[in-house]
Amino acid sequence: MSFPLLTATAALPAIGAIATAAVPAARRTAAKWLALLFSLATLALAITVLVRFDPGGDRYQLTESHSWIADFGVRYELGVDGIAVALIALTALLIPFIVLAGWHDADPLETGSRRWRPTQGFFALILAVEAMVIISFEATDVFLFYIFFEAMLIPMYFLIGGFGDRAHEHSEEKAATQRSYAAVKFLLYNLAGGLIMLAAVIGLYVVAGNFSLTEIAQARANGELEMATSTERWLFLGFFFAFAVKAPLWPLHTWLPNAMQESTAPVAVLITAVVDKVGTFAMLRFCLQLFPEASTWATPVIMVLAVISIIYGALLAVGQRDIKRLIAYASISHFGFIVMGIFAMTSQGQSGATLYMVNHGISTAVLMLIAGFLISRRGSRLIADFGGVQKVAPVLAGTFLIGGLATLSLPGLAPFVSEFLVLVGTFTRYPVIGIIATFGIVLAALYTLVLYQRTMTGPVKPEVAAMPDLRVREIAVVAPLVVLLVFLGVYPKPVTDVVNPAVKQTLSDVQKKDPQPEVEAAK
Repeated sequence: MSFPLLTATAALPAIGAIATAAVPAARRTAAKWLALLFSLATLALAITVLVRFDPGGDRYQLTESHSWIADFGVRYELGVDGIAVALIALTALLIPFIVLAGWHDADPLETGSRRWRPTQGFFALILAVEAMVIISFEATDVFLFYIFFEAMLIPMYFLIGGFGDRAHEHSEEKAATQRSYAAVKFLLYNLAGGLIMLAAVIGLYVVAGNFSLTEIAQARANGELEMATSTERWLFLGFFFAFAVKAPLWPLHTWLPNAMQESTAPVAVLITAVVDKVGTFAMLRFCLQLFPEASTWATPVIMVLAVISIIYGALLAVGQRDIKRLIAYASISHFGFIVMGIFAMTSQGQSGATLYMVNHGISTAVLMLIAGFLISRRGSRLIADFGGVQKVAPVLAGTFLIGGLATLSLPGLAPFVSEFLVLVGTFTRYPVIGIIATFGIVLAALYTLVLYQRTMTGPVKPEVAAMPDLRVREIAVVAPLVVLLVFLGVYPKPVTDVVNPAVKQTLSDVQKKDPQPEVEAAK
């Protein structure tokens, strides 16, 4: 029996969460180091998965299959394609930096306030989320996926509601109320989506007789499983609704700005760079593969929703006074690009969308973590409370600028390649949508450069005159991510080589081919 590598990759952070939570309350530092050790060990396993994956091999590799609930056809089935491998690597890469960035975020206040839960709980919850996200990327049994798709909401609820941002303009009591509101809103939105998806999962079982993604897809491809058009469309909508909430796609996005605003910066990164990727990933894996006709049927409406998300998120980002809310609305705009690329139904669009998931995770991590370091120094999230930071903290300002330039997809940084592919892939099939979406790039330049100008340039405000520059731990957090932004911006081939075969198979599922150029190239 071969070593269950995929199970180990998901189980290791789960074991780490239990071990970290069990550390005595007086050993806070030991709990932090233990969480970091488990996150690094998980990264090592994720790299092993990446190395062992053969892009030219079978669609799903490193598979595991065991009977679980035999009476209902539920199996413990795992397998990864190129898209899943890339996102598992992204998740495992970001978690050690999230742990390091949040090193002091759950420390007790000097006043002895009981506002904060134990430090051990903070890091244990982060590892628990990592375990659930990884197994969601690995699951090829629909019911198994659904369980962890929903279960990850619980640790995220406590991370948002129990470990909120300390920089707050309101009293502690009002701040606690706002954190609770953000956490409950996050939970209710995602639970509503999950309940609708549960009905669709049950409906899928009634139609197919099992929950195996590979078996159902194969039966459909071979004509052994016929699904009425209306049934397929209703089931698709049930799945897509849940994924659109998680993504988040307009108009199901409103939980995200509140959640990111009230969370610590590392938890905000966990939300938008890791957890939300499960939604867009699931659109590719489940919606397109299980419901190809319904996916094609719904594409025009979804493309309109995606382009609205792009413009709407960017416009609202321009008008924000809070740094974290600005980054949250920018992320809504970016997720619009990802969804647009997925449903453009072209190889460039879907390759760009998958690459965008990876690049957005890295660029958002850089920008949000630097913003967190900035906010913790000033004690405020309001843009107006900053000014002249680059004169007193040049390294902080420089890395913040790089994160911002990546957010606006500057050529030479990673998000540019993915955004370009998405726009090219969209324009070849939906030229009007592609043209409108390009305005999102202009707006991204506006909100990013205005944010940098108002916080980093100009006269030095008295409140920031003594602001320290990045410390060694903080540089260790952002420097590798900045290097990755540049490397993938110049040479994205390592990622595209992994994801492109999976993209071609996904296009084959929906029986789509790239549009032919109207004018042939000269020979």
